[in-house]
Amino acid sequence: MSDFLSLLADGTAPYDAARDAFAFDAFAAEVLSGSLRDGVNACVECCDRHASDPTAVALNWEDKAGHRDSVTFAELSRRAARFANLLTAQGIGPGDRVAGLLPRVPDLLTVILGTWRAGAVYQPLFTAFGPKAIEYRCGASAAKLIVTDTANRSKLDPVKDCPPIATLGAPRDGDIDFAAAMAAASDQFEPVMRKGDDAFLMMFTSGTTGLPKGVPVPLNALVAFYEYMRFSVDLRPEDRYWNIADPGWAYGLYYAVTGPLLMGHATTLYDGPFTVESTYHLIKDHGITNLAGAPTAFRLLMGAGKEAAAEVKGALRAVSSAGEPLNPEVIRWFDDALGCPIYDHYGQTEMGMAVCNHHALIHAVEAGAAGQPLPGFTIAVVDEETVTPLEPHKPGILAVVRSQSPSFWFQGYWQQETKAFKGDYYLTGDTVELNEDGSISFVGRSDDIITSSGYRIGPFDVESALIEHPSVAETAVVGKPDPERTEIVKAYVVLKAGYDGTDELAEELRLLVRNRLAAHAYPREIVFVDELPKTPSGKIQRFLLRKQDAA
Repeated sequence: MSDFLSLLADGTAPYDAARDAFAFDAFAAEVLSGSLRDGVNACVECCDRHASDPTAVALNWEDKAGHRDSVTFAELSRRAARFANLLTAQGIGPGDRVAGLLPRVPDLLTVILGTWRAGAVYQPLFTAFGPKAIEYRCGASAAKLIVTDTANRSKLDPVKDCPPIATLGAPRDGDIDFAAAMAAASDQFEPVMRKGDDAFLMMFTSGTTGLPKGVPVPLNALVAFYEYMRFSVDLRPEDRYWNIADPGWAYGLYYAVTGPLLMGHATTLYDGPFTVESTYHLIKDHGITNLAGAPTAFRLLMGAGKEAAAEVKGALRAVSSAGEPLNPEVIRWFDDALGCPIYDHYGQTEMGMAVCNHHALIHAVEAGAAGQPLPGFTIAVVDEETVTPLEPHKPGILAVVRSQSPSFWFQGYWQQETKAFKGDYYLTGDTVELNEDGSISFVGRSDDIITSSGYRIGPFDVESALIEHPSVAETAVVGKPDPERTEIVKAYVVLKAGYDGTDELAEELRLLVRNRLAAHAYPREIVFVDELPKTPSGKIQRFLLRKQDAA
């Protein structure tokens, strides 16, 4: 390991991304039991090597009815072997895609780990998807099998060219009976070794700006996932960890399943809808100390008020937020109402987390800033047209310098051109600013930036100002075409219970932004709505609001 990583592990030296090169190979050798060059298996890394202690727990699970279960690494290893044998009996082997349309149940981990054990590639399908979304993703990936349960089985009936189906629960005629096939299979299966560039996950982007794109995730990514859990989430052996995100999406699959299991740490899964009450119940009853999730969930906790949070105040040691920028008001509320720091983290399906306010590393943390690069990433802010680096405080596109980023694993989109590669840069499409200390402040998706009377306005800043008003539960800000100003700022606002969307309240919100942010940035139009359009993972789809205004 490099001197730099030794200092990081020591926990006493300030983080300086430029001080030392990241020794990726040395770190990978420390993190993994296998070799990315000679042979590695994700099931071995995330399960088998932690199974020597028969009491080591891999999963703590609860459902909405209060039923609970705990599963050890040793038991998961046996279940994974059975599922790998089921796959080979169906002619599925290394590199083939296996899709899982499953809720957050223990057998979800069986399917994921068993797929990896066979050298195959796991593809998540979010359980809120309808038939068209499933058809598109499975057709694009050429999935060889879909594993689902009775509750979701009917969604597959209209799917054209649907692959074979294995069903948990009551199988249809022609389905593979998951329980019977597992019971008949051997619990011994030699893991299939793969190389670092071989895929072990097949993801699809969330579709915030268009059709989802396929993202093969290579085994090299395991090292970057470990880094995030260790340095940014600061997952410690004594922690009880819960990532609220659904494993049907990248943040949940990368960091609620792969990351903690890779560290030999138990994860928590809750099979039930998100509510403020269930969240506080799990934190209290499961002794959660390290929590991760998306800003949507954290804004809902804030909206429920301090009284609801009082019973778990002081229980959490660290909270991590990802998926969208974290509004400063949420950060202040967590400190006040829950007595814990909540840090903003930035990443994409294409590369995992790359810029973070690291819980385990010593550096300044500024509200509204996405943070510092994850070790192994070199970040630049570049001009969108010339693709040249910009000075601090000039808005530009966040880019990864590929030749200087050994932890960057994205190889390109599945079976289509990757226009985001420009020379040595990977362009994320997100508009940010570089700060003097090397940290990054988020401005917005490049498609979301508003140009009004010559000013460039980031929707995140306007939304952060609006959400400070006690009446506002959620908001989305977009640019509406305007013949005089190019665009005007328009805000869609969801109010908390007990407030009415009056003209007087709209004017109050305008003045709040005008006085708090800038005179040119206040929303000239405010529309009160019951809900905002979102992806199934909870990201606001501003492009749909822009389309609505352009129509």
